[in-house]
Amino acid sequence: MRVGKPVKALPQPSCDYCGSRALLVRYGDDSYPYRGDQGPLWICTACQAWIGVYARSKHNVPLGRLADAALREAKSNLHDALEPLVAGKVRRDGVNAFEARAKAIRWVAIELGFEPLPGSIHALTPEQCEQALRYVEAFMAARRPGG
Repeated sequence: MRVGKPVKALPQPSCDYCGSRALLVRYGDDSYPYRGDQGPLWICTACQAWIGVYARSKHNVPLGRLADAALREAKSNLHDALEPLVAGKVRRDGVNAFEARAKAIRWVAIELGFEPLPGSIHALTPEQCEQALRYVEAFMAARRPGG
C-alpha cells in the first residue's frame, strides 16, 4: 500500500503539429506504426507524429515531443553521424553508450549555442538536427587523415 501524497497522472501529450491529443498505443493496436514490438508509443493519429516511452516507465513518460516523419529522419541521420564518436567514447572512457550519446549531444549543443541545452536528441528541432549534422560531419572530416 502506498503511503503519502498520490502521484498525479502525467498530462497526455499534445501534438506540436495539429494540437490533437496523443493516444498511447501498443504493439498489436491498429494505429501502431511498427511491424514489430518497439514498445509503447504516444501517437497523433491525425498527422502520424509519434514518440516512444521511456523503458520501464510505469507512467508511460514520453521520451520527448511527438515527431513527424521529417523530424524522425533528421534525428535518425544525426544519430547515425554521432555513432563513431559514441563508439570511441565507450572504448576510451568505459562509459555506456547512452551516457556517451548524451555527452555527444550536449557537446554539439554547447558548440552550436543551442538554448536551452537539450537533454537528449529527442528535444532537438529539425533545424537543430540539420545544423548539428553539418557540424559533426565537418568535425569528422577534419579528423580524417589528409582532412
